[in-house]
Amino acid sequence: MDWLLDPFAVSFVQRALWAGMLVSILCALVGTWVVLRGMAFLSDAVSHGMLPGVAIAYLMSANLLIGAAVSAVVMIGGVAWVSRHSRLSEDTGIGLLFVGMLALGVVIVSRARSFAVDLTSFLFGDVLSATYADLVFLAVAALVALVVSVVAYRPFVALVFDERKAQTFGFRPRLAHVVLLALVVLAVVASFRIVGTLLVFGLLVAPSATAYLFGRSIVPSMILATLFGWSAVVVGLLVSWHANTAAGATIAGLAVLQFFLVAGVRAVGGARGSGGARGSGGARALGGDRMPGGDRMSQTVTLSD
Repeated sequence: MDWLLDPFAVSFVQRALWAGMLVSILCALVGTWVVLRGMAFLSDAVSHGMLPGVAIAYLMSANLLIGAAVSAVVMIGGVAWVSRHSRLSEDTGIGLLFVGMLALGVVIVSRARSFAVDLTSFLFGDVLSATYADLVFLAVAALVALVVSVVAYRPFVALVFDERKAQTFGFRPRLAHVVLLALVVLAVVASFRIVGTLLVFGLLVAPSATAYLFGRSIVPSMILATLFGWSAVVVGLLVSWHANTAAGATIAGLAVLQFFLVAGVRAVGGARGSGGARGSGGARALGGDRMPGGDRMSQTVTLSD
């Protein structure tokens, strides 16, 4: 058992464990809405679009988190402007700003050669360097995400499952969408210091997507996503310690691997089940899709009461 416990006897690994668990909670709270809303591409774009702000903040010796937040807000504002003032769809605006912001960031970095090492940390993170201040910041961010998710739960549900009915019920879907975007920015900005912008996307989407496969309602899906995130963090730190691999990349990679393992097992189980009980195939298909289908119906009824 020494191989299992020894890594977590080291103080910086303990901080990394707590940081990863807090990031998992934060990403589960936000990522569940992201997966249901179909905002994964936007989340990825925001994580990459922070590069110019971080680079400028680094060159000006300013707070990197402030630079990242400003850049993320500019990114989302640009996407909203393109979709509102042109005939292009939102995903086209996301693609344009994604490339533009990333290119601008690379140009700024290319002018500052001393930024190369810090750029690697920005892209891939360094969970093993987490400080107590990072833990406090992540805990506050997770608490904010929890409070917002509770307060805006009904508007978020209405927005996710039927935007037109959300308008009918007076839930102001545009405002709910803005608040949801703010949560995405919060999750990405708070997490990039720990797992990096390229890898935060993995923890933001993969555990929530894995939980989605079980077809649970929203709150149980958030709990499942948190548990999947925690397992990726614990196993990832162990693998990183013994195999001498990058901790952040190992954690994010395991989070994605979990999705494919669960999806593969469910696909094999579904194929065997359909072969043995063809007559109940329709009921089985509906029962396995409770969150996107059945939950939509139940939530709509609740909202209309």
